[in-house]
Amino acid sequence: MTPTNCSTPYAACAPHVVVTDIRMPGGQWRQGFEGIDAAHRIRAAHPEVGVVVLSQFSDALFAFELFKHGTEGYAYLLKDRVGDLDELLGAIQAVAAGGSVIDPKVVEGLLARRDVRGQQEELTARERDVLREMAHGRTNAAIARALHLSISSVEKNVNAIFTKLGLENSGDVHRRVAAVLAYLGPEP
Repeated sequence: MTPTNCSTPYAACAPHVVVTDIRMPGGQWRQGFEGIDAAHRIRAAHPEVGVVVLSQFSDALFAFELFKHGTEGYAYLLKDRVGDLDELLGAIQAVAAGGSVIDPKVVEGLLARRDVRGQQEELTARERDVLREMAHGRTNAAIARALHLSISSVEKNVNAIFTKLGLENSGDVHRRVAAVLAYLGPEP
């Protein structure tokens, strides 16, 4: 398979990241989840390719659907925020490196209306602040700057979050994204 604008074999021109809309024409996809279905098919066929899904929906259902098979190499961004080129480029770079991104506006809206129960109630206000910054895709150093903390304090809070949410260290799960998803998960 050779792309039309590339004269070399597909492997030499293979994309590192695909940016897709959540809505796409054609009857082969689930209505309203076309871009998410395409993202899953792309990653199944080419696990090394990151996928950024652009959406107008801030409802967590769509983000959860994208991340249901794992978080590595996926991003879910709101269209009204991709005008910020740094946000878009940051998400593209993150998924190209195997990371994950959830639009901070989606996370913030959910945090504002979520009634936290069970093990999540154990998170302190500072741990929730750190978790919110994690959801922005920030590194520990960036979280430390944003919250005026030391890096070791951020690391302690991150480890406390993982422990309180029952997220064990595993090569198959990106714990930072899993923490955000566990915290924002569907209500019981």
